[in-house]
Amino acid sequence: MLTDSFARDHLPPRELWPEMHADPPFDYPARLNAGVELLDRQIDAGLGERALIHFEGGTWTYADFRRRSDQVAHVLVHDMGLVPGNRVLLHGPNTPLMAAAWFAVVRAGGIAVATMPLLRAAELTYTVEKARITHALCHMSCREELDRTMGASSLLEHVRYFGEGGDMESAMVGHAGAFEPVDTAADDVALIAFTSGTTGKAKATMHFHRDVLAICDAFPASCQDVRPDDVFTGTPPLAFTFGLGGILLFPMRFGAATVFPAKPGPDGLLDAISRFHVTTCYTSPTAYRAMMGKLGDHDLGSLRECISAGEPLPAPTSDAWFDETGIRIIDGIGSTEMLHIFLSAPVAEQHPGATGKPMPGYEARVVDRDGNEVPAGTVGLLAVRGPTGCRYLDDVERQRDYVRHGWNYPGDAYMVDEEGYFHYQARTDDLIISGGYNIAGLEIESVLLRHPAVAECGVVGVPDPDRGQIVKAFVVLRDGGGAPAGDLARELQDFVKQEIAPYKYPRAIAFIDALPRTQTGKLQRFRLRDLD
Repeated sequence: MLTDSFARDHLPPRELWPEMHADPPFDYPARLNAGVELLDRQIDAGLGERALIHFEGGTWTYADFRRRSDQVAHVLVHDMGLVPGNRVLLHGPNTPLMAAAWFAVVRAGGIAVATMPLLRAAELTYTVEKARITHALCHMSCREELDRTMGASSLLEHVRYFGEGGDMESAMVGHAGAFEPVDTAADDVALIAFTSGTTGKAKATMHFHRDVLAICDAFPASCQDVRPDDVFTGTPPLAFTFGLGGILLFPMRFGAATVFPAKPGPDGLLDAISRFHVTTCYTSPTAYRAMMGKLGDHDLGSLRECISAGEPLPAPTSDAWFDETGIRIIDGIGSTEMLHIFLSAPVAEQHPGATGKPMPGYEARVVDRDGNEVPAGTVGLLAVRGPTGCRYLDDVERQRDYVRHGWNYPGDAYMVDEEGYFHYQARTDDLIISGGYNIAGLEIESVLLRHPAVAECGVVGVPDPDRGQIVKAFVVLRDGGGAPAGDLARELQDFVKQEIAPYKYPRAIAFIDALPRTQTGKLQRFRLRDLD
């Protein structure tokens, strides 16, 4: 069979890979296709008529979903010339057909490269060129930017558009038969995920078929109480691996269902929870804060589990959500390089303000610059290893920086307490060193968020001739911004001094209308420093 070996040829050298654990339940067979394991196996087990995706126009069962996936796979292979190993750009919002397309690519032996729907042509062109993408399936709402991308890159030769006015659905009608999935190896690349750009240029990470199963058998199996009648939802795009796992792969692994909110933002998420009796919600701390002022207008009686990742969950947000709903948010940290969450804890073991502990299958420690483990209570670098790990596409220098002596270094400063709970401090490049003190911006943000005038805030270090750096807070007020009344800056500074060591207080405060964030909701601290 003709195959495209680009991805395998551009994996990092084997000696630069992290150590990968393969103990049960991560001891997968040498040959497997993640799409088959998550979809076809459930139908083989008798779940074909069980609901999989609820949406505005109805419901697709597992069998319905496979039929659509088969049709898309036929279009890819027979109409667009896809061969195993080809990369396929998936560009558009979360829709049932976008999800079916992801599975079509993987079951056909291709490599899924999902992208955020708001990316512009320059960003898409970078993605296409970096991953040498030749095929694309794009939602009509995103056509303009993809057309511009095609003008900038000659690589995209095979493109179909879906949604109203597109040609994908009509092409699917001509392919009614079953599709025979490709027999892939467990260590064939199944997806290439690009990092979200919190520090600048996005990096391309490669993950195998076995990695896709590993994240399904890690976080939800150890930290959630997933039931077959659960209904998942969330705001993260499928291009964000937090969303890919949380609102598509994880429910499928357990025979559960999912909902893609029809409208963006907190209102759309709350509407979906109420209308479809959602039990499990995946979103960011920012979204949980945004929903809290609107909870009384919606019936959340079905909601049972709430999961947060993408950025640190401040204790005030966790406590406020618990006070409003009676549900304790399950916090966790993951990375695109690791594919999903690796530090967390079940809800009964959550400590607000702490991320959690290494999940079964993962190891984590806090180390100094030389890789030596530091004592409890000492801030250092987070190092982690387990059944997933970092493999950058054609980027040896970044690979050497992320993987050292078999451990992944996600770039986070952490502290472990005496009970073994990991406490986030900052991104290592965001740790503020002022007057000889190491200061974590998150600690200051957590204090400021307790002040009734503060809706959101971001804290960074900015240059100072005397102290090296000073702490500066960028604050969004609850009244929607504008010039604060009175000497609110001094009031906030005094508030921080009363709560934590005075040397940590923000010596400068700026009031802004909105914080700069990525499309996945992560705070872009480098842009705050640029504002300064």
